[in-house]
Amino acid sequence: MPWSLGRGLLVIAILSGLGLVAGGASGNDPDILAERIRSRLESALDPDALAAGDERLLCIDALATFYENRGYRPAWSDGKRLSKAAAELLKTLDDAWLHGLQPADYHVDLIRDRVSNVKRSRNDAELDLLLSDAFLLYGSHLLSGQVNPETIDSEWFANRRGGNLPEILQSAIDSARVRAALSDLAPPQRGYSRLQEALEKYRRIDASGGWASIPEGEKLKAGMEDPRVPALRERLKRTGDLPSGSADTSGVFDEVLVAAVVRFQRRHGLDADGVIGSATLDALNVPAARRVQQIIVNLERWRWLPQELGERHVIVNVADFHLDCVHEGDTVLTSRVIVGRDYRRTPVFSDELSYIVFNPSWEVPDFIAAEDILPLVRKDPAYLERMGFDVLRGWGPDEKRFDGSSIDWKAVNKRSFPYRLRQGPGPLNALGRMKFMFPNRFSVYLHDTPARELFGKTERTFSSGCIRVEKPLELAIWLLAGDTAYDKPGIQALLDSNESRTVKLPRRVPIHLLYWTSWVSPDGTVYFRRDVYNRDGALGTALRQEPPVASDSSN
Repeated sequence: MPWSLGRGLLVIAILSGLGLVAGGASGNDPDILAERIRSRLESALDPDALAAGDERLLCIDALATFYENRGYRPAWSDGKRLSKAAAELLKTLDDAWLHGLQPADYHVDLIRDRVSNVKRSRNDAELDLLLSDAFLLYGSHLLSGQVNPETIDSEWFANRRGGNLPEILQSAIDSARVRAALSDLAPPQRGYSRLQEALEKYRRIDASGGWASIPEGEKLKAGMEDPRVPALRERLKRTGDLPSGSADTSGVFDEVLVAAVVRFQRRHGLDADGVIGSATLDALNVPAARRVQQIIVNLERWRWLPQELGERHVIVNVADFHLDCVHEGDTVLTSRVIVGRDYRRTPVFSDELSYIVFNPSWEVPDFIAAEDILPLVRKDPAYLERMGFDVLRGWGPDEKRFDGSSIDWKAVNKRSFPYRLRQGPGPLNALGRMKFMFPNRFSVYLHDTPARELFGKTERTFSSGCIRVEKPLELAIWLLAGDTAYDKPGIQALLDSNESRTVKLPRRVPIHLLYWTSWVSPDGTVYFRRDVYNRDGALGTALRQEPPVASDSSN
């Protein structure tokens, strides 16, 4: 562990032992200490650059509110001795690494140095401010994340949790439950704590040397004998894909090893064929330290989620190309999905599904009409008619229909495409037979698709940003549960009519479009996915920089 229990016990000993020694009466007056705190808060020429020692205090607004509400009385000392709460806070900060956060970001070294100066610590206004700032900053990071995702990715809109941290700090001090109060700010979902456990596991692996790389060479298949096989066995034992009790050290790629490779491939979103090809070899050779960092960035993403995901909710993990319907914590339906290409990425946000359109028309977005469909029409003038597109201009009573075959499409300007394209309901419609709506600023939704063959691909980044669902009928049945008019036979009859129909859901269902490249299933299996949108690197860099000021919503 980077922060040993021994150091924590030493600090507790200092605070509860040496720190109990009282000084002179005039120097121990809490009113004098309160004045020092007030003066310190008011003395900064730049209110955004208040410092204690050589370190900036980062929660300026929250600090000012907290101390003003308590008449500037010290929170961690009575002027004679430091409180036990100070020791509890310092030990809690030492454990920040359990959340993938760095204890050093919360003044722990400076606090520990000042605490060790027993005489000074009793009347140290800056120490009191440091302790409060550490609580507020750490609390804000547990509550809503260390990084604002929108500052590093314009396609990420998080419904981050908020809370009144000055009130939470005051309550923690009044109730003598500093550690519990901070623990309560972390995401409450079991998926978060399972990922914390995975972080500990992979840190232990990394600390013990990680794993050796498997050399390149020809594909390894069942029955082959190869000098790399023993190294492959040891590699798979390190992560538990091959039972540690396996005693075979031969160079034969036997069936037990094949099963272990398949297990590894499934955990990493690879073709589960039991063959060591280039993609599997690359995944095997990702260093343990990088897997640790991958888990850390996904813990941060958990902290960007709402407090409650919903009793019934839908999760789409864009990086895993899967959708899950969840009821009271149990996954009741899973479907493969297709998400946006790298240059038309599916955004990340939370919303609520509100209605379904059966047998929808597709009003083609202008950029898709100009960039995707126009080149096809130029090559094949009959494309629009064959695929059921209407060529239009205007809306409502001003709408005009054009004969697509009479238009010289080679002369049409791609940059100012002058027409609207609308594809009517039917088997060729790009949206399939239904679309699932949660109106949002990104104009993203779930929908069916006639291109069923694409669901057989391992990585499914083929859409223009919306999400294609492999099991739309099953999803519709689940969303409409409780509406007897739209059970499976009712929905099928509606689809067979080929008439467009909008059906409101009996109740809105939260939907969360996420981007998790690492997560842990209820059975404890740790999964990793390739970072198809290259989002992990930017977030990892941001987390290693100086901790940001707590957001206003958390003050």
